[in-house]
Amino acid sequence: MSNFFKRLLNDSSSSDEEERNTWFAAAIEFERQNSQGTGSGDKSSRQYRYRDRVSGHSRLLNDYFVENPVYDETLFRRRFRLSRPLFLRILHTLQQHNDYFVQRRNAANTVGLSGEQKMTAALHMLAYGMSADSLDEYVRIGETTTIECVKRFCQGVVEIFGPEYLRSPNAADISKLLWKANQRGFPGMLGSLDCMHWAWKNCPAAYHGMYTGHVHRPTIVLEAVASYDLWIWHAFFGMPGSNNDINVLDASNLFANLQEGCGPSVNYTIMGNHYNMGYYLANGIYPKWATIVQSISHPQELAHEFFAKKHESYRKDVERAFGVLQARFAIVRGPA
Repeated sequence: MSNFFKRLLNDSSSSDEEERNTWFAAAIEFERQNSQGTGSGDKSSRQYRYRDRVSGHSRLLNDYFVENPVYDETLFRRRFRLSRPLFLRILHTLQQHNDYFVQRRNAANTVGLSGEQKMTAALHMLAYGMSADSLDEYVRIGETTTIECVKRFCQGVVEIFGPEYLRSPNAADISKLLWKANQRGFPGMLGSLDCMHWAWKNCPAAYHGMYTGHVHRPTIVLEAVASYDLWIWHAFFGMPGSNNDINVLDASNLFANLQEGCGPSVNYTIMGNHYNMGYYLANGIYPKWATIVQSISHPQELAHEFFAKKHESYRKDVERAFGVLQARFAIVRGPA
């Protein structure tokens, strides 16, 4: 209610009760007209839909989460891109971290969406790249709620599991990587390095020139280092697609610790020469640094040909990681 009407109604000089009622009715009408608006804030334009969330929750449990579900573990892993125990582990951890994934009652004492429904909607959007309202008929969840679930799910996973999985390798990891690299014939190798371009479908027209490179459409670059077991332990994302791999490497923090003199401890010997610096396998566009080993483009000798063959084989680890990531999560394969 406006300050003008508040002062008017509180004015002790107005003793006529009928006049007070008249002004009070006018104040109510004034506030009603001002509260009506257009756009997303207009409550009168929003339509309530009774989705029967309880039945959606029961259907989901009977299909996948009861003792004898309709769909077995194989179909669960195929459709959710992870196993049922891992799904439940992530869900329980998210519920302890954020009560958004805990089923509660609202102010009207109505049962809300369960954690299984919210996490199912988030995983299906990430795995299949489907629209936000595509699960409404099955899971009984609205479009805006699905988008919110995806945001909170990704944020929670990064905050909870990031320190364990999205990190640089520690001493134990380095020892394991070096042992495996030595078995493969590349002592001192820490992984393979490469970049991937992610199409940006809704790139603003003003940014097309900045983000368009050799792909001939706007893209965003992801630089990654992957190991033999598809562990992406370094990821640098966000550079415009007009940059090549060298520009992305200059902007990333891959060698930040090495420049500060606190890189990983690596010791190995090749042909009688001792080295104390690890390296990465990369293609020919990268600079000829001591920490980057490239292949031999035109090998003339049998030894060079054998080295190039092994190098190209093991350098595919990062490309294989990109392929598995895109195959398992369609949201990465499709344009953003």
